[in-house]
Amino acid sequence: MNAIQQILKNYEGETVGVKSNLYKIMNHGALAKTGKMIILATDQGFEHGPDKMFSLNHSAYDPQYFYHLAVTYGLSALAAPLGVLESGCETYLGQVPTILKINSSNNLIQKGTNPDQALTATVKDAVRLGCSAIGFTIYPGSDAFLDQLEELKEIIQEARSYSLPTIVWSYARGGALLKEAETALDVISYGAHMACLAGAHVVKVKLPSDYLALKCVKNTFLKSDIPYSSAKDRVAHVVRACFTGRRMVIFSGGESKQDASLLAEATAIKDGSGFGSIVGRNFFQRKEHDAKHIIDSMQKIYLS
Repeated sequence: MNAIQQILKNYEGETVGVKSNLYKIMNHGALAKTGKMIILATDQGFEHGPDKMFSLNHSAYDPQYFYHLAVTYGLSALAAPLGVLESGCETYLGQVPTILKINSSNNLIQKGTNPDQALTATVKDAVRLGCSAIGFTIYPGSDAFLDQLEELKEIIQEARSYSLPTIVWSYARGGALLKEAETALDVISYGAHMACLAGAHVVKVKLPSDYLALKCVKNTFLKSDIPYSSAKDRVAHVVRACFTGRRMVIFSGGESKQDASLLAEATAIKDGSGFGSIVGRNFFQRKEHDAKHIIDSMQKIYLS
């Protein structure tokens, strides 16, 4: 039994179709059959704007460049909004699994507004485009979170009816959460766990810091002797929160950073038994030869 089959045994009660699509993503590219993934995410045009995201590398203004990176350098999948996938789905037909990100927000909304996202595509769009999964963002901590959970329930049910798994971007934000709490270990693990409880097949979170934001949790960490001083330990704790690894959790590449930092994070994810990385700007903002170098280097870490 290979690593992918072992992972999929944890998805008891799930349909064969959903598990087949998860298999398809994990069986593609340089990390095929390892149980690890590196996914290219390209929803930043919505979230941050094209000039902030793409001006460092003008090739990224062209949606087909994202397909090119994913296909040429053996990434596990391409996750993108509707317009991106519609711009290259025939040119790159069948060459890389795709994930349709079906909700989005933007950076022009008035500050202080409850963090929320609008539906920008449908599950039927994902079927029409031959996608292998859908992506959906929730904001644990937002005053809109309960409505988001109910929306997610309906989305997961509909996607399952078409044999599509759901990858949930679980980003703690809003409400009473201070900025430093958004990446606090206890908040990240809480948000990841809720995504699993809601039925997510794969959870995407930010790499947590060693900060503990919830007063009721700090003593628990100390009394339970839970290690969290190293990035590896923190990854392992988030994996534990995702049903002790019975649900896959992958980690965001986050803000733009130097190669050494990105590779150190990949090492921590691998050593902490995380299932991989989902990276956007740290790939497409680099010139192509530099993107190739960092992708190759991350793949070597996960293969080692």
